[in-house]
Amino acid sequence: MAGRTKREIRDQDVQGLKCLRKIRPLLSRLRKVGTERDRAGNRRLFMDQYCALILMALFSPAIESLRDLQRACALDKVRKRLGVSRASLGSLSESVAIFDPAPLKEIAAELGHTIRSRPDLRFDSVGQRITAVDGTVIDTVKRVAELSWTPKAKGKHLSAYRLHTHFEVLSGKAVRIDATSASPKGDADERAVLQRTIEADRCYILDRGYISYRLWNAINAAGSSYVCRSSDRTLATVTHVNDLTDADRAANVISDEIVDLGWKAKHRTRPDHPVRLICVAVKPHAGCRRMRGPTCDGVLRLVTNRLDLPAELIAEIYRLRWIIEMFFRTFKQLLGCRHLFSCDHNGVEIQAYCGMIVCMLILIYTGEKPNRAMYQMVWYYLIGLASLKELEAFIRTRR
Repeated sequence: MAGRTKREIRDQDVQGLKCLRKIRPLLSRLRKVGTERDRAGNRRLFMDQYCALILMALFSPAIESLRDLQRACALDKVRKRLGVSRASLGSLSESVAIFDPAPLKEIAAELGHTIRSRPDLRFDSVGQRITAVDGTVIDTVKRVAELSWTPKAKGKHLSAYRLHTHFEVLSGKAVRIDATSASPKGDADERAVLQRTIEADRCYILDRGYISYRLWNAINAAGSSYVCRSSDRTLATVTHVNDLTDADRAANVISDEIVDLGWKAKHRTRPDHPVRLICVAVKPHAGCRRMRGPTCDGVLRLVTNRLDLPAELIAEIYRLRWIIEMFFRTFKQLLGCRHLFSCDHNGVEIQAYCGMIVCMLILIYTGEKPNRAMYQMVWYYLIGLASLKELEAFIRTRR
């Protein structure tokens, strides 16, 4: 980002602001957030205005940095349509420290309730909200202040955040994002984050990074369930073997067993509830050395506390986990969230929830989960290259 050539943001670069103006009433409740100490009434940048600017940036390919955002808020059209005033680079950078992301999280949840997904009758018997949980790391370069991070080339200091996301796979919406440091240690460990945010009546889909007997016990105690991929070296003592049905075999299930996990002498914390181990035949593959990915010996081992569901349905539930990877791809690549506008913890969460709101707005308006073709067409409309009639025609063809 250092050495970038200065460029101006013009009115024609930020078209379609009247569409974002419709969300202003929804953001209006954020006006008083962070103003408790402003007794003199000197504050000029409020949280609802900051969020409106972030939403504009996510919808506009012309805005790539915080400085671009600062130049855009000086345009008469932007200030008129979004109800914002001119803001300095320092104000945009520093004010997020006093903005609480929680009210924005509530707005994202309200939008999520308006989304109507197509019911999949296969999963009615689960009786819980199927929720994939995973985390993604987003890098951001801070150019203003020196941070206590490892220096990189050319004097840059690289910092990163991990976004721990809860994604309801059947409705296609993220319902929670928590930002921590990228280092998966202590309170930022993905298992510790999930244990702090467990909700009742959910079926959590987890990958191998969430292998933890303590976590599984907490999920079970909260009245929820889990389907977690276990390692290839799972230590299990079989106590009962379930018979496989024709549907199980058709889904490549090779075994379904009730097991005791771990060694009594080695593991102080062990599952305090009945555990089921289901093995599914998959294509074996070698791990990626560069990404330090694990290998697969051709058997997918799934551990769950759901003893009542067919084995083939458990396997199908785990396959749904990959939908969250598609959400991360949309969030980072299509919405331009690979880099963040703020290095502050609150700023990271605010941009994350604004990204969720963008995904939901596209889903509500188009009836289709965000993909590159749809997002590009919305881009073309917002920068004036496509008319509203052309956008609506494109949506109809996609349906």
